[in-house]
Amino acid sequence: MIETLTIGSLKWRHVTNPADEDFKFLKEKFHFHPLDIEDCKSVNQRPKIDIYDDYYFLILQYPNFDRQNKFIKTKEVKFFWGKDYIITIEKSPWYVSQLFNEYQERDMDELEKNLKTSDILLYRIFEKLMMESLYLLKKVGLDLELINRELFGTKQVKIIERISVTRKNIITINTLFKPQLRVFHSFETGQIRGFGDLEYMEDYWGNILDYYQKVWDMTEDYEDLIEGLSKTFDSMQTNKTNEIMKILTLISSIILPLTFITGIFGMNVVFPFIPEGSTSAIWIIVGVMAVMGVGLTLLFRHRKWWF
Repeated sequence: MIETLTIGSLKWRHVTNPADEDFKFLKEKFHFHPLDIEDCKSVNQRPKIDIYDDYYFLILQYPNFDRQNKFIKTKEVKFFWGKDYIITIEKSPWYVSQLFNEYQERDMDELEKNLKTSDILLYRIFEKLMMESLYLLKKVGLDLELINRELFGTKQVKIIERISVTRKNIITINTLFKPQLRVFHSFETGQIRGFGDLEYMEDYWGNILDYYQKVWDMTEDYEDLIEGLSKTFDSMQTNKTNEIMKILTLISSIILPLTFITGIFGMNVVFPFIPEGSTSAIWIIVGVMAVMGVGLTLLFRHRKWWF
């Protein structure tokens, strides 16, 4: 479905869940390159910008949580950017749709005053998307703080799950924004000239690049932090496992000689120096075993092998 917002001589056409009729209209109305139309029909395209004489075509990706608010998934937005128009394409309603609806409700005179060119409108869309991305990234940072607080708790399975989910989300964000840094470097360097005053828009494109750089730096910091937390947790679990194995080994070391004694006298052998049929033999064996058990325990504690 194509919706149109007219701001003076500027038109913003927003397409949500596009159908074949929408692509046919775009191709016949604007004569876009067939490969761009094919890219619009596809999903999970690599972020890029294609430069033509009279328009630019961009594919950008941004992070968004799934319905369970747990895993980060990719949201893809396509842009056709011309002198007097912007066309945005989303597979499902998202932040661009929110901004479009917001602008529809605002005073048109105010919009005409603030959005004089397609360059400025495109900047406002980029700014909206980057602000939402930063907000999402801060939520990932809160998850890291929560993991850090719970790291020394007793819910190991829950901590392992949190670490795994957060690491996956950070990797997804890293994969999303890394190729887009090159795209927006071309804006700041003037390779992408736009359709308005280049010097006027240079600071604005630089601001978007600053957003990307901030997201990239935060992602790298979070990546180092999650790796550190993961290694710390692994070390703690390894240490706990070693302590458990140590205790079990000490218990086995105490029981082994006692098992040896019971094995010998369990073969119905005659106990030396004790008359046959006497009941004192069992008490002698139990006493010897108790002395050996206590002696080994004290020896291990003396050598600080036992807690």
